Amino acid sequence: MNVGDRIRVKTSVVVYHHPEHKKVAFDVQGLEGEVIAFVTEWQGRPVSANFPVLVKFDKKFRAHLREDEVEVL
Repeated sequence: MNVGDRIRVKTSVVVYHHPEHKKVAFDVQGLEGEVIAFVTEWQGRPVSANFPVLVKFDKKFRAHLREDEVEVL
């Protein structure tokens, strides 16, 4: 998996920050998006992020996911 790859969420992942479903549980399983970054450092220091894959689903919605939660299309 690389930056720019199209992905699909293959497992049930519940988020509460979806712009159209604010503060309500929303399952993103089946949504497709694009990998825009892998979180490996912050302000020049290495980090061990729990959800290292940053995915952009649409203009207003991004989410951090684990590698085992997504599949490359």
